[in-house]
Amino acid sequence: VQLQASGGGLVQAGGSLRLSCAASGVTFSRYKMGWFRQAPGKEREFVAAISWSAGSRYYPDSVRGRFTVSRDNAKNTVYLQMNSLKPEDTAVYYCAAELSQSYVGRAMDVVRVDHWGQGTLVTVSS
Repeated sequence: VQLQASGGGLVQAGGSLRLSCAASGVTFSRYKMGWFRQAPGKEREFVAAISWSAGSRYYPDSVRGRFTVSRDNAKNTVYLQMNSLKPEDTAVYYCAAELSQSYVGRAMDVVRVDHWGQGTLVTVSS
C-alpha cells in the first residue's frame, strides 16, 4: 500500500495550492480519504475528509470555506484545494486512508487511519 502526496511548496499569504495524493495497492473506493497536517512542535491536526463516494465531506472550522477536498476514484487520487492561505497553515500535510464506506460527518481520528502518505510541506509566507 502506498499513498504518494505531492503539490506542496512555498506560497505567499492569500495564495493557493493544490495537493494531490495518489493511492496504489488498495481498492481506493472502499476508503474514506482525508488530510491531516502537522506543524513543528504541534500534534497532527485533522484538515479534511471525504467519503468513498464523495457524497459527504467534513472540515474543521479552521479551514472550512477555504479548503476543498475532492477525489477521483478512477484515478485513485484525492485532492486538497487550499485557497486564501494563511501563515498558520504552514505544516507538513499528510493524506490518510481509513477503510470505511460510511457517511462523513465528523473529523477523522488518527488512531483509525489505516494508511498514511509520506507528507508534503506547505509553507505560507506573510
